[in-house]
Amino acid sequence: MEHKRKAIVAGSFYDANRESLSRQLVNCFLHEIGPRLLPEPGKNDKGERKIRGVISPHAGFMFSGPIAAHHFLRLSREKAPKTIIILGPNHRGLGAEIAVLSSGQWETPLGNIEIDQQIAEDIMIHDDRHLIKENMQAHIFEHSIEVQLPFLQCIYPYNQFKIVPICIINQQLNTMKYLAETIYRSTEEKSCLFIASSDFTHYESQESARSKDTEAIKNIINMDSNLFYDTIRRNGASICGPGPIAVVIEICKKLGTNKGQLLKYATSGDVSGMNDQVVGYASIIFQ
Repeated sequence: MEHKRKAIVAGSFYDANRESLSRQLVNCFLHEIGPRLLPEPGKNDKGERKIRGVISPHAGFMFSGPIAAHHFLRLSREKAPKTIIILGPNHRGLGAEIAVLSSGQWETPLGNIEIDQQIAEDIMIHDDRHLIKENMQAHIFEHSIEVQLPFLQCIYPYNQFKIVPICIINQQLNTMKYLAETIYRSTEEKSCLFIASSDFTHYESQESARSKDTEAIKNIINMDSNLFYDTIRRNGASICGPGPIAVVIEICKKLGTNKGQLLKYATSGDVSGMNDQVVGYASIIFQ
């Protein structure tokens, strides 16, 4: 079924006007905790891609945009992927436990993005357990995937890419490893980039958030999903997208990556100056 998914957090998480959104994105790149450089779309469009996966925050651009700008700048220096698989947590708990949209478009103030119907359908075909469902309800009010799109349109402005959006409620590790295997089998011969949309510790002090997130990030960088999940349980870390993170780790391991790289970690307190109840954000790449 053809869908056109509207930009439901335009005007709240990011600016709803095309021109002001473009300025907002520039400000994220030039922000003092951003990379302080602007992307150069198409500069290396004939080169090979090295970055296979990314962990990207999904808060309002005011807070997490400068952190996200670090990996989007790095991506802008490589050839655009043909398809970007974006996995995000389902914050509202609506719809299927693992929900994909397999056709249609996603709208942002910067234009529409096509869904890669062939790859989305291939993923469902390879799903022997029939866990992945075509489901709009899971996506219609969820922000975790949507907030990645304006950045992608900024660094790939020539419509070189399509997306496959996957929204996840069931983030049990065994299920995520199965999902990673299913996606890998469907995409191993394709030019795909994998994005895990996740914020880190929520609404704790700056000191507590940094401590919990530092340990979790260490396990992510070492690409150990088991220890990552153990750390979350042991520390009570309120990381909202451990499932998408685990999926990207497991896929990138299958693609030959053996180490991640932390580009930037900061919290909402680093932006606002209010450190009593912060949210942590990390920019991590796998290449």
